[in-house]
Amino acid sequence: MKKGYLLKSAVVASLGGLLFGFDTAVISGAEQTLQDLYAGTYESLASAMGNLGIFGKAGFWHGCTTASALIGTILGAWLSSKPSDAFGRRRTLSLLALLYLVSAVRSACAWDWFSFVVARFIGGLAVGGSSVVGPIYIAEISPAGSRGRLVALFQFNIVLGILLAYLSNYIIGGFDLGRIEWRWMFGVESLPAAAFFLLLFGIPLSPRWLLVRGRDEEARGVMERIGAENVDLQMQEIRESIDPAHHSVREPFFRRVYLKPILLAFFIAAFNQLSGINALLYYSTRIFEMAGASADFARLQSVIVGATNLVFTMLALTVIDRFGRRKLMLVGSLGYIISLSTVAWAFNAERGGAIVLACFLLFIASHAFGQGAVIWVFISEIFPNRVRAKGQALGSFTHWIMNAAISWTFPMLVGPASAPGASQAGARVFAFYAGMMVLQLIWVIVMMPETKGIPLERIQKKLGIK
Repeated sequence: MKKGYLLKSAVVASLGGLLFGFDTAVISGAEQTLQDLYAGTYESLASAMGNLGIFGKAGFWHGCTTASALIGTILGAWLSSKPSDAFGRRRTLSLLALLYLVSAVRSACAWDWFSFVVARFIGGLAVGGSSVVGPIYIAEISPAGSRGRLVALFQFNIVLGILLAYLSNYIIGGFDLGRIEWRWMFGVESLPAAAFFLLLFGIPLSPRWLLVRGRDEEARGVMERIGAENVDLQMQEIRESIDPAHHSVREPFFRRVYLKPILLAFFIAAFNQLSGINALLYYSTRIFEMAGASADFARLQSVIVGATNLVFTMLALTVIDRFGRRKLMLVGSLGYIISLSTVAWAFNAERGGAIVLACFLLFIASHAFGQGAVIWVFISEIFPNRVRAKGQALGSFTHWIMNAAISWTFPMLVGPASAPGASQAGARVFAFYAGMMVLQLIWVIVMMPETKGIPLERIQKKLGIK
């Protein structure tokens, strides 16, 4: 019963990841429609900017539309640590659920370009906040031996949300809804958002957050209810890690004592996006059309990519606490390098079709088994209790900054799928991503520590933080 309550709490908290995945991927089915719909607006904005470099290009403003949610994620990731520390992880998740709901409804009902961008920005705030608060909450309620699997539920739900977005887009596209088709694509997200909000009322507050706030008896009650072992010993270790005599939850974050976990969080988050993963997720239909697929078949290929992502995430979830975080990263890095290099060659040689699809399936499998499964687990583990929310916020902030950069620049660098030279431009972009993954492999070998099976408070000591 107690283990069931723990699992239920982790699953509910991880539903923020499902909305995270759905919200970020749903635009892939509509982005080319939006480019046509707002073409006049883009031209007007570009004309108004005149000779101001990239601001004077219509492609920049379409990238702005796609990246509008990502700007919100950056802000949401950076700001979410404060309400998470002040009001608790669960209450903050409830606020984020409401933001998801508002964004879905407003996106579907947008009356012009600006209102659509604002709606997507609100959804981005929720995505950025979820990427911070969800993994923290799950890590703080989980025993060390199963923490990897339970926190990886967040990534599993991200991937499930991505697949559901692709599948939803494919199904809605089959109804031939014409000019309102894109509105339905965004609007269906309101259903899981409402469900997430209601389910959060059935899970407990984080026991570690309660201890940080001095609410010891409430923390003890939660730990007993979720089936924690050696409750007294765990509470003592948590108190020592907080060490209120020498530290405050309000102490500055950017200090030399936290330099090692700060660098670890920065690099794993930056490399996650420098693989180009979200260029594929956001522009999958465009990329497969560049490889020669029709629009309908390109959407179907996106569903296949999403299904592959889900299968390999499930596989990683079963082994992450046995093989460890580092081995998964090594395997994933090698898969990245092989697949991205081959895609670059295929586009340069104009040999698309089956080769590109096969390589992207290897790419997405490598991501799901490596970076995708590890990133949120690893960042949630490496910071002390007193600054965990700030550390998770730093990792998420870095992730979303790089995500925005990749997503904003991709349509400018590649151009429309039918444009002359699009294939060669794609080759150069994917060659760059492959080079970045060579650097990631070196970083994993040289710098990344293993954290599997180690209680959170002992990881702090392993990294030399008193």
